[in-house]
Amino acid sequence: MFIAKNDEEQRSRIWRAVVLVSTALIILIAIFLLTKMFTSNPVEGTWKDENGRMDLSIHGSGSADVTLLDFQEQDKVEVPLAYSIDKDAKTITFSYDDAKLKSVADKSKGAYSENDLETALESLASTYTYSVDQECLTLTESEYGDQMVLDKE
Repeated sequence: MFIAKNDEEQRSRIWRAVVLVSTALIILIAIFLLTKMFTSNPVEGTWKDENGRMDLSIHGSGSADVTLLDFQEQDKVEVPLAYSIDKDAKTITFSYDDAKLKSVADKSKGAYSENDLETALESLASTYTYSVDQECLTLTESEYGDQMVLDKE
C-alpha cells in the first residue's frame, strides 16, 4: 500500500475522511436536485409558436418577452409582458403594461401604433392552463378553450 505505508491507523483516518467528504457531497447534490425539481418554474425558457407567428421568452422574475414575427411591415417586434403563475392550479396569466406598449410604439417611429400592438397582444393577454410535455408547452385559454402550442427553442 502506498497510502500511509503500513500504518493501519493512519489509513483508517484517511478512509473515514474520504467517506465523510463523499457523503457530504452526495447529500448536497441531492438537496440541490430536489430543490431545483420542486421550486423551478416549469414554463421558464424560450418557446416558439408552431405557426411561426411569435416567440415567447419567459423569465423567472415574473417577466416575459413576446417577439411578434412579421408584424406589420417590420421584421419583428419585441414587447415586454408580465405574468403570474400558479403551479398548484397549473395556470399562467399574461398581461401587458400600456406604458411599455407606448414606449415600444414610440421606438418604431410611426411604423405601428400602440393600438396595433394591443390588437396583436389581445389573444395572448389572458389566463391559461398550461401543460409542459417534454419540449412542448400547451396553453389552453380558461374561458374559451383555445389552445396555443409552443415548442422549446
